[in-house]
Amino acid sequence: MAAAFLTHLGQGSVEVRSAGSAPADAVNPAVVEAMTEVGIDISAEIPKVLTTEAVQASDVVITMGCGDACPIFPGKRYLDWKLEDPAGQGVDAVRPIRDEIKDRVTRLLAELGLQAH
Repeated sequence: MAAAFLTHLGQGSVEVRSAGSAPADAVNPAVVEAMTEVGIDISAEIPKVLTTEAVQASDVVITMGCGDACPIFPGKRYLDWKLEDPAGQGVDAVRPIRDEIKDRVTRLLAELGLQAH
């Protein structure tokens, strides 16, 4: 959801990489539905494994509880967003998580001197 919001709201002003330390086989259907409700289609997305190269190539790394599984490099800005895990939850439970992620992405873009579109 964070990558989708960054891509959507950043409108090409940021390069977004999305991966997880232990990604699922497919995107949670409730997450797909919740994002579709706000006009963002992530139904074709495929979860990817986080690589050291992706972290090295990034200026800001947003983690969501990956702990020791996430590589740490000096000079990178790390943000650990503590959020409820949408795994196994229905769309009613995912909506507030989605909305919190959107708020955080909007604030991050502002901190980077970029306007959310």
